[in-house]
Amino acid sequence: MRNGELLSRTESAALRGIAILGIILHNYCHFLGFAVKENEYKFDSSRPMQFFDKLFSLDSDLFIHIFSFLGHYGVPIFLFISGYGLVKKYEAHPQTGNENPSLREGHRVGFAFIRKHFLKLFRLMIIGYLVFIGVYLLRHSDGAQVYSWDHVLTQLTMTINFFYFDPDHIIKPGPYWYFGLMLQLYILYILVIYRWRQNSLLIALAAGSILLEACFGNQQDWLNYIRYNFIGGLLPFCMGIWAARRESLSNSRPPSCSPEGERLIPLLKASPRGGWWGFLLRDIGWVLISALFVLFGSLSFWTWLFVPVFVVTGAIATVKLISNSSLFTLHSSLSWFGSISAMLFVMHPIARELIISHYRRIDIYGGIFIYLLSSVALAMLLKWILRYIPKP
Repeated sequence: MRNGELLSRTESAALRGIAILGIILHNYCHFLGFAVKENEYKFDSSRPMQFFDKLFSLDSDLFIHIFSFLGHYGVPIFLFISGYGLVKKYEAHPQTGNENPSLREGHRVGFAFIRKHFLKLFRLMIIGYLVFIGVYLLRHSDGAQVYSWDHVLTQLTMTINFFYFDPDHIIKPGPYWYFGLMLQLYILYILVIYRWRQNSLLIALAAGSILLEACFGNQQDWLNYIRYNFIGGLLPFCMGIWAARRESLSNSRPPSCSPEGERLIPLLKASPRGGWWGFLLRDIGWVLISALFVLFGSLSFWTWLFVPVFVVTGAIATVKLISNSSLFTLHSSLSWFGSISAMLFVMHPIARELIISHYRRIDIYGGIFIYLLSSVALAMLLKWILRYIPKP
């Protein structure tokens, strides 16, 4: 890790590994009829109560309930990493002050950026999407309705989230809503956030998203639509941008300014007293605080809106804890999963479609194991295929 970095490359990969494992296990477990369902796009106060009942009774299927109810929070982790990575890649380096040469000033910079990132998303999505359509058509009789020309066209253009008011019943496979969300955030970043780099703008965007969701808290259909689009992802995305910019700001200060600059460094990055034990206690503290807020914050609609913040802090602290505890095997495993996270995201719905119907009622955990192995195998196949498709 370079001095002053919040996340090293391997820690970023491990963070992606945590996120993708949560997502793919969630997308299998919540299709099991007995599993406690999540509050992802809408808020149902009975669901956290059901989850706490399973948690405190140590239900025999607690593993499934945990990932069904909480696994979808891998999405805000990815959104944080995306915001953090955009700043690291495209904004001024603290030592040189130079912008990334791919974003030179000019009237065409916005279009070129959007085009490049659309093609990157399309290149990743297209193979998995077409294969999933083929699998679905072979297994179901309603393919013509599910994959009508307008549904396919809007998914391929990644506008399906925006144009349909009920996207959770339109988008198949369901996880592919994320492509439309990311395209919207890329557009917002290059046209607004990249050009006006004030913290006040990030605060306004994040606060505005929370207030808008709160205004529609009693109108679940509108809340569902909002959270399927960029507004619902602004909080962790802006959090990632803020963290990366604070990191650059603190790194660019001369040594004589370090006492003042230290206050600007995110708490998760600050060096505690006590050496190795200090780091360990700091990480454990952040994991516990974050876990408690995620769990108990899920009980109320207002605190539920802020749960993604503590999902991110808890995930970062977990990665730091693993790294500082010298758990090399676990850290390496998570980093490896993170290195294929994009391919896993694209291909795991295919594995689920083929496997879950056979194991929904018998040998459930055997089905989950086969699903994970199949998802990894398909991800590795896609990784190999992408080697032969030119990058934009």
